[in-house]
Amino acid sequence: MRSPLTKTPKFRQIVAVLLLSLAGCGSESDRVLEETFERLDTIQPNTDISIQNGDGAVLVYGSNTNEMQVHATKKAYSRTRLKEIAIDVSVQPARVAIKVRLPPKPTWALSDRSGTVDCTIVVPATTNISQLRLDAGEVFVDGMRGRSLRAWLGDGRMFAHNCFADVDLALQRGNLTISYDWWEHGTFSVQANVARGNAWAFLPSDAAFRLIAETLHGKLASDFDDTAAQTAPAGAKKIDTLVHGGGKAAIKVRTANGEIKIVEANP
Repeated sequence: MRSPLTKTPKFRQIVAVLLLSLAGCGSESDRVLEETFERLDTIQPNTDISIQNGDGAVLVYGSNTNEMQVHATKKAYSRTRLKEIAIDVSVQPARVAIKVRLPPKPTWALSDRSGTVDCTIVVPATTNISQLRLDAGEVFVDGMRGRSLRAWLGDGRMFAHNCFADVDLALQRGNLTISYDWWEHGTFSVQANVARGNAWAFLPSDAAFRLIAETLHGKLASDFDDTAAQTAPAGAKKIDTLVHGGGKAAIKVRTANGEIKIVEANP
């Protein structure tokens, strides 16, 4: 005997929507579709650059050129979603804005919710990254020497490599790595804040800097001499010391929930 529920128009509408959603999971959605985007522009060495992406990766490399190269790979499970992904690049004399526009997520759980973009961007090393924002995925920044570099990541992994600038990194959830293959005794700073996750800093043995590292809930350790962590009454751990006299550089790392490790790594 059929349930009276199956006779109601509302029930039949719900079943019809579910069947249409399942029908969309055909052969095309069994594979990832890709489309590439490329652009090359000549920019000034002190240009201010902002980058925004929702889901995927943002990789920025500093170079000894006066050009900006943008290479992006769009990925989705359907051609409709792929076409809806847009990459806007605005180039002005002193400012560049790169923005990835992803289609909104459908309301129905079984609908196609795909859409990611992996961006590789090569810029003059002396440009300023005023904003690099990624909701989820991976951020990698290498070889920047501009006035400043600011990056924010919601969920994923963040890497800063050989960046001799005033660096400000923020990560909501995930792991963060700061590393230098060599050391330059100039004036620069690195400030990293992780809300939930771990942070590592790999620094050459001859590096001279002021180290401030603090974790509210987690472990804290450093390979450099005279950096024993002090424990506060609430359980927080903190290091505040001058490494090799301090020099002109400052490294500040803070986690709310996670461990911090400062590693002495020979170049």
